[in-house]
Formats: sequence, C-alpha cells, structure tokens
Amino acid sequence: MNKLCLILMSMVSINSFSQDKDQLPYYEIPDYPETYTAGTMAARMVDALGFRFYWASEGLTEKDLVYKANDDGRTSLETIEHIYSLSKTIVNSTLKQSNSRAKEDLSYSELRSKTLQNLKIAADILRESDDISQYNIIFGDREIPFWNQVNGPIADAIWHCGQLSIYRRSTGNPMSPKVNHFSGKIKD
Repeated sequence: MNKLCLILMSMVSINSFSQDKDQLPYYEIPDYPETYTAGTMAARMVDALGFRFYWASEGLTEKDLVYKANDDGRTSLETIEHIYSLSKTIVNSTLKQSNSRAKEDLSYSELRSKTLQNLKIAADILRESDDISQYNIIFGDREIPFWNQVNGPIADAIWHCGQLSIYRRSTGNPMSPKVNHFSGKIKD
C-alpha cells in the first residue's frame, strides 16, 4: 500500500473520529500484527503511547487542567500542549515534513483530539513500512535519524502521560481502574 493511500485512509478515519468524541483513536490498542518488523514494532510503541495518552487525558476537569505539582512545573494543560507538540514531531517524521515551532491556540479538547489523530496517522504509516530509517525528524535543513524518535519524542511523551496520571490522582480524579496498560484493553 502506498504512503498517499495510507494518509488518505487515516484522514477518512480521523474525520469520523472528529465527529464523535467517544470515537477518538486509542480507546484500546489495536490488535498486534502477526509479524515483527521494524515498522510494526515502532507502530506498536506509538500505539502504546496513544493508549496511555487517551486514558491519562480522558475526562479531565478544569481543576485537573490548572493543577501543577509546584511553582516551577507545568500545569496539566501545559503538559498536554507539550505532548501535542511531540505528537506533531512524530507524525511529521512519518509524513517526511519539517517541524515548526509555531504556537497554536487550541482548547483541551482540540489538543487531545489532534494528539490522538497525529499518533494514529504516524502508527498507520509505520505499521506498513518496510524501512523506518526513511522517517527522519526534520528541523529546517537538519535531519535527525529515526533512532532519536524513540528516545526523544516517543519516550518523552510516554513520560509525560505518567505525569498526567499522577496529577489527576492529586486532584482526586484518578484514571479509570478498568485501564489495563499491559494488555492495552479495558477490563469488563
């Protein structure tokens, strides 16, 4: 399947996700592929990030969004903005597009939705790829190998999902106990 076809398929699914908040990607992690490749492994890492972000950011209240652990830290909303910027770096890599530092004025709901959509597009492209080395991180004229995607934006975003989870516990709004991070599914 060619890259343009994958992008179009992802956009169609994104448009359907955008119409209903409950239909955002990563309520659960998609079933794993039958084969192990660099692409399927990288996609699974992004899927795992999507699942963690979905549940760490699900149902946050205004009290949750303004919470920060100390005066020097980020609020939960600022942390979500940062995760969104990381998701843009991840998806831009798979789309072979340069990154920009342009600030966007998005609501919590828009940040959450766009983050999940970015991760879904990236994972879908990676899953179908035979060679993920082509997905460099691009900043202007500078290209950074995909390796840095793993220890950089992907790992950083997972780290920040953990922060969101702790922050929401601190405000009395813990994540659903039905979330099973090991299986990537929701317990009945």
